[in-house]
Amino acid sequence: MDEDRIALFLDYENLAIGAREDLGGISFDFRPISDALADRGRVVSRRAYADWSMFDDDRRMLTRHQVELIEIPQRMGVTRKNAADIKMAVDAVELALERDWVTSFVICTGDSDFTPLVYKLRELNKKVIGVGVKASTSKMLPPACDEFLFYENLEGVEPNRPESRPDESSADEEAASEPDRGEDWMSLVTRTLGGMQSVSGETVPASTLKRAVLRKDSTFSEADHGFRGFGELLRHLEGRGVVTLGEGPARGDPLVSFPENGGDESAFQLLSGVVAAAEGKSNGTPVLSGMKDLVRKQQSSFSEKKLGYGGFLQFVKAAQNQGWVSIEWDDDAGDYRITSLRG
Repeated sequence: MDEDRIALFLDYENLAIGAREDLGGISFDFRPISDALADRGRVVSRRAYADWSMFDDDRRMLTRHQVELIEIPQRMGVTRKNAADIKMAVDAVELALERDWVTSFVICTGDSDFTPLVYKLRELNKKVIGVGVKASTSKMLPPACDEFLFYENLEGVEPNRPESRPDESSADEEAASEPDRGEDWMSLVTRTLGGMQSVSGETVPASTLKRAVLRKDSTFSEADHGFRGFGELLRHLEGRGVVTLGEGPARGDPLVSFPENGGDESAFQLLSGVVAAAEGKSNGTPVLSGMKDLVRKQQSSFSEKKLGYGGFLQFVKAAQNQGWVSIEWDDDAGDYRITSLRG
């Protein structure tokens, strides 16, 4: 497989000031960005834009990393920021048009003014990766990119924490040592897998699934949730019975699918039991509205999205297909009536 050839454009003032003001006064270090990009392809061009008279020490650091320094001096009638933005955008588009073999562009800034540039590069069939400091990154920019990396989350970046009382500090350290096993990322992965399988009807390579996840949330990173790689995240889900992994087209790229029964079977059984209990209490056939709340009262961790379903109705229809419940539309009630078949 051909490796990505990457061109990097760095709005240096934006990142340097963002790191200093929002990450506890730390000095900007280019190495974490360089290391992160080394995992993604070969960087063929590195350019940083600033009035370098303001960043004497940083010049030497960037030169050691083979970054070309583009001087944007202060001019009468033109703000330094606008001059740097214009020059950087023009250079990026020019490179995209003249160098067909450059496949990816890395735009290091949190400034929303660069959002049109990102759109234009993607229009030219270029992959765009953004890098910025979270607190100073516009909410408009990450969704525009194919992938967005928050600088403080990169390996090697250690923001300075504000001083806290000893008991708070020890509690924070203990919490930080525990991987984040929250459910939002699980829902994102399983919903994406469910959508892809509903379209193709086939198992999905892990690399293809990861790209689809990033299209839905460009800021997604498995490292943020305590995993060293996407493969480790998938193995964690396999261990919980959420997905199954099979031999894929290439080493390290397994095929991902949902279990034939597994988690679905136990969830269908839970639904059927809750419906049966509701039937007993109402002495009739309950409506579907409110049924999800009853299921969650029985099992608070329940989420149809973790099983790959787009919504509760889709999950119920799947349970009907497997013979656990039956649903029928009731015009008078303006809702589905649901009946347990194995209660």
